[in-house]
Amino acid sequence: MTAFAQLFAAGYLLSLSLCMDLGVVNIAMVRAGLTRGMPTALLLGFGSCVGDMMYAVSSLSLITVLLAHRGVRIALWIGGSAVLLWLAVKMLRETWHPKQLAIATSGDAGALRPGHEFARGVMLALSSPSAILWFAVVGGSVIAAHAGAGAALLAFLFGFFLAGVCWTILIATLAGYAHRRLSTRFIRGLSLASAILFCYFAVVVFVNGYREFV
Repeated sequence: MTAFAQLFAAGYLLSLSLCMDLGVVNIAMVRAGLTRGMPTALLLGFGSCVGDMMYAVSSLSLITVLLAHRGVRIALWIGGSAVLLWLAVKMLRETWHPKQLAIATSGDAGALRPGHEFARGVMLALSSPSAILWFAVVGGSVIAAHAGAGAALLAFLFGFFLAGVCWTILIATLAGYAHRRLSTRFIRGLSLASAILFCYFAVVVFVNGYREFV
């Protein structure tokens, strides 16, 4: 597999592992789909993809410059491995104690406002000031484990964005045609799949860092 394909797959899987966490964006998409239909959920989800990319580009573009320094690569190796392991443990805990997905009543239904919903999705993705640090630590670690060139950055970001779009379409479709809450078993399944992916990336980052620095 070429370096471009490896980074594309890494970005895609990392984004997918994040998407599987039942966070504020997923809750908002499901809620919008159940109360106002699939188009609303799609617009909100696409907006969140753009917000995530804004953080990803701003943080990872800086990381590619810093990767030339050995000390930064070591910090990313240690910090990235630790963060990925923490995320894996977090998702495993949610497998046993899944989050509850509260859906509002149909009184929230209203006319579709494309611009408003898209902007809402962007703002939801940007609402956490710590997000840029997460992208720098975890995303930078994954990139450092594979390659550090500008072309690799492009491949990673393309995979990352595409996974977000695919996930948005899936969740919006499910929510648009569902008329009840997502089952606890389904939520547990997402959490477990996300934990497995985070474990995989933790191993990849640690093993590659060990080979380089030890």
